[in-house]
Amino acid sequence: MKAILMMITDRSFAVIEHFLARTIRNEDSCMGKYILRRTLIACLLVLVISVLVFVMLRVAIPGDPAATLAGDRASPELIEQIRKNMGLDRPIPEQLFIYLTKAVQGDLGRSVQFGEPVFGVIAKAFPFTVTLTFLSVTVGTLFGLGIGILTAVKRGTWIDSVSIVVVVFFYSIPSFWLGLVLILVFAVGLRVLPVQGASTWQHFVLPVATLSVGQMALIARLTRTNMVETMGAAFIQTARSKGLSERHVVFRHALKNTLIPIVTVVGLSVGGLLGGADITENIVG
Repeated sequence: MKAILMMITDRSFAVIEHFLARTIRNEDSCMGKYILRRTLIACLLVLVISVLVFVMLRVAIPGDPAATLAGDRASPELIEQIRKNMGLDRPIPEQLFIYLTKAVQGDLGRSVQFGEPVFGVIAKAFPFTVTLTFLSVTVGTLFGLGIGILTAVKRGTWIDSVSIVVVVFFYSIPSFWLGLVLILVFAVGLRVLPVQGASTWQHFVLPVATLSVGQMALIARLTRTNMVETMGAAFIQTARSKGLSERHVVFRHALKNTLIPIVTVVGLSVGGLLGGADITENIVG
């Protein structure tokens, strides 16, 4: 089902982007038109995904949500009452219209697990998720830049070889497994770090470490690859021929050009961590 949803989403995105590209085409279009076009594409993409998910949940997945909520021993009258209260007795197109209308107004329904509005549940957890994402991206990017620069400068040495092995190892580790290992070592074994809560800075150490390891490995690999390529460019040789120190050449000339693709990857990582940090939060804190 996930593969089908991704395929349909990609196709829908391509059709929407092609339509808007023809509609707002202008050779001398300014940045405002570009932002508008991308915003419209994003809004339409969210709409398409929402419709697809709703239809697949209501049509493709067997079972009655009302009967599931009521339990195995519920009477038919109770199941019918739940179905009526949730609007499940109405036609599916009408259910979809009501869902989209309320979603636009900020009403995402009530959480079955917590018994309160979904928007309120998200609002409570979102600040912690944003803080965790910001810290993880910052720590991972800084350490990744340092490792990437070091391995590029020490290319061909044992430092480079060991760093590559370590980076590939950390990049291959699933975050949920790493989180469990960190809990066993630092929370259960050594008892130096807490697991649950977010009241002090110690509570952020384990989740930030769990999420930043993958970010660090990614940035380190990307930095090394681009730095090695940049260090062989003609303008670097020119800078060295002028008598500039190696530190000046690396940080003032090579690093500037290396940061261009890294900034793009960091921006994409923020979105990925915002969507995937929930798993780490459930495991670590």
